[in-house]
Amino acid sequence: MKRFAYILLIGIAIQTNLSAQIQEPEDVALESSEFRNSFYESLKQKGIENYDKAVTALLKCQKLEPNNPVVYFELGKNYLAQKDYKKAYESFEQVTKMDPSNKWAWVGMYDVCYETKDYNQAIVIVKKLVEFKSEYKEDLTSLYMNTQQFDKALELINELNETVGTNDLRDSYKAAIMKNPKYQGSEISNLLDKIKLNPKDESNYVSLMFLYWDSDQDSKALDIAQKLEKEVPGSDWAQISLFKYHLTKGDGPKAVKAMNQILASKKIDNKIRHRVMNEFLLFAKDKPEYEADLQKAISYFDNDKEVKVAKEIGKFYHAKKNWAQAVRYYEQHLKSEPNDMEAIFLVLEAYAQQPDYVSLGQRAEGMIESYPLQPQFYYYAGLAYNQQKNFKKAKDLLEIGLDYVVDDKQLETSFYIQLGEAWNGLGDQKKKESYFLKAEKLLDKKK
Repeated sequence: MKRFAYILLIGIAIQTNLSAQIQEPEDVALESSEFRNSFYESLKQKGIENYDKAVTALLKCQKLEPNNPVVYFELGKNYLAQKDYKKAYESFEQVTKMDPSNKWAWVGMYDVCYETKDYNQAIVIVKKLVEFKSEYKEDLTSLYMNTQQFDKALELINELNETVGTNDLRDSYKAAIMKNPKYQGSEISNLLDKIKLNPKDESNYVSLMFLYWDSDQDSKALDIAQKLEKEVPGSDWAQISLFKYHLTKGDGPKAVKAMNQILASKKIDNKIRHRVMNEFLLFAKDKPEYEADLQKAISYFDNDKEVKVAKEIGKFYHAKKNWAQAVRYYEQHLKSEPNDMEAIFLVLEAYAQQPDYVSLGQRAEGMIESYPLQPQFYYYAGLAYNQQKNFKKAKDLLEIGLDYVVDDKQLETSFYIQLGEAWNGLGDQKKKESYFLKAEKLLDKKK
């Protein structure tokens, strides 16, 4: 209510001031009371989202003061809330005709264009908004992308990169534009000119290297890296291209040296460091001689809160069905993140697939102590003990875990199968058949 009262006071104050400027003093005296009452009513009704009544009250205000921009602005907001986009746009537009310097009326027109996806008209409006606030150039960039005006988008992206610095959204826009060979030539020329103008600025070399890489011109990227290293000896950025070159040539030791400089660098952002790490992983996956180098590479990401590198490497080996390596990296990750449930379930699956039923049983049973209501841990423990022919322990754990299965038919089916196996091992054929029959019924329901 305090917020509403505050808005109300501001609205009445603005209205009174503007109307006093427009009308003769005696007219103000005659009409101000009726105007204020109607305006008050409109704000009250808008505050409780009763937009029809708010509009009715504002139309009364409009008759009393047909040249009051505040009335049109409030009408625009109410029409917009009703999704009556035509009337909303016309109301905001009327304000700009009365007062072209009213930024918020232009914003209202932009809101209408955005809601109706009229991006071409939005561009016209945002160009005007840029005069009020240069930050609207970011919106203009997105609008150029939406309307596929890539030449204008690229020009504006380059301007903003130089004046306010890069950001992830513009980087993604530029990467998308650069996939089209049509724009690569002009951008290459632009970057080459910048390098000539300021040969010590590393950022232009880096942009050009990435552009060459993305267009499969690795040799040109290497040339640029070598020029960078000559101009800025020991440049961390130059190592990126050298790293890729050494990998392509199969020169592991030199690639490792370049990689370590990249990963240790505080200049190079994590996105690029992760990319380098992934490329080295692909190179080293079947080469055990690089295992120590891989471990060292992972250590550079120990404090990375965005991506857990050891877990991601575990997933990489998981997808390749290299279960032993998957387990190794999941367990490494779990030393620092012991409650990462995704990693816990992944490592249990990897142990089961490997198969390492001793470790699986120990891992799963250990998790039951921490999470006694999690049925998956009972299932994996039961599976492990069945495979070790400890049928009694398997049965006991599976019967407890089954009680915690809720709305998961696949897991329930797996429990029944393992319970059937446990009772079979214990020599009770009747119970074995009973559980297998339950599993079959659930499987039939899936078909």
